[in-house]
Amino acid sequence: MTKRLLTSQLVPGLITAEDVFNLNNRLLIPKGTVLTDAIISTFSIHGVFNVLVRVPKKTAATPAPTEPEHIPTTHYERVRSTPEFKQFKKDYETGIQAYKDHLRKAVTSNTPLDVKSLYQSTVALLAETPLDSNMFDLLQNMRDNDDSTFAHSINVALICRVMAHWMNLSEAETELASTCGLLHDIGKLNLPQELINKPGKLTPAEFQTIKKHTVLGYQTLLHQNIDHDICEAALMHHERCDGSGYPLKIKGPEINFYAKMIAIADVYDAMTAARVYRGPLCPFKVIDVFSHEGLQKYDPDLIMTFLERVVNTYVSNACLLSNGQKGTIVFINKHDLAHPIVQIGTSCIDLSKFPGLEVVSLI
Repeated sequence: MTKRLLTSQLVPGLITAEDVFNLNNRLLIPKGTVLTDAIISTFSIHGVFNVLVRVPKKTAATPAPTEPEHIPTTHYERVRSTPEFKQFKKDYETGIQAYKDHLRKAVTSNTPLDVKSLYQSTVALLAETPLDSNMFDLLQNMRDNDDSTFAHSINVALICRVMAHWMNLSEAETELASTCGLLHDIGKLNLPQELINKPGKLTPAEFQTIKKHTVLGYQTLLHQNIDHDICEAALMHHERCDGSGYPLKIKGPEINFYAKMIAIADVYDAMTAARVYRGPLCPFKVIDVFSHEGLQKYDPDLIMTFLERVVNTYVSNACLLSNGQKGTIVFINKHDLAHPIVQIGTSCIDLSKFPGLEVVSLI
């Protein structure tokens, strides 16, 4: 019997029922390959979201043996097994639905936004969670599901809240930053949802339509009794400090401060989230992308504080390297944040000194 499974559902021992290709249509593994932990762990970096596999058929004559109770062995397995994560997952999924209903009423019926209530509901998700590494662990373990505008906005709000903490902002500024994150994509509710959820690359014309969400969001929020920073954050969160953004193509000093925060949180969350056409990218790969795309696109204080602090939340995490070896991240290279020092057995490898060797996933 064959069955198509998400990469998050794959387990060692299953056999591929088709050739598996990456996003560039290059063969990764042929049909008939027995899956291992190492193979499964590399799928996300290659954009493999699901795989057709052969599933053993159970019969009454040969009942399946009782499996021993699984004991979590990796960092993320331990996180997922905690009561804290299980409660967070339940509250998160309930919160998304309530948030979705609230925003849709505001857009379709011109109902006043209760931004205070929205903020308090979002903060309540982390009521029992310290403001940094634990939050990133919780969000990273919610990456198996395809992202939505609503989940993404809640994630951006939570990341902005952490960034505000790292930047030593006041409580009022932290609340404002989080609220800007919650509402930054509200303009997307005015666009065709089949376009927002399109499972593939947008055409140039479709991308031009998507870009209108910044102005549409600004116009929607202007009619609400809210802080003007929230309106400007919706308008400017795709602006870049070097003038390469949209819709106004303005530069650093002209861009709203909270919009500059969202620009970073928005890109980080979008790349570390799953998509229907690829799995979630490893945070270290995302940091490498930030570096290669050009840090000049972002506010220097914000981007360097964010990158340095976020990578340090992954110290002590188990990881898989591009050569198939597993290790533990023990130290972050300040001069090369995307390539940490990894301990494998009794040896430590400085990835910055080995071109092509990189962290492909956290495990």
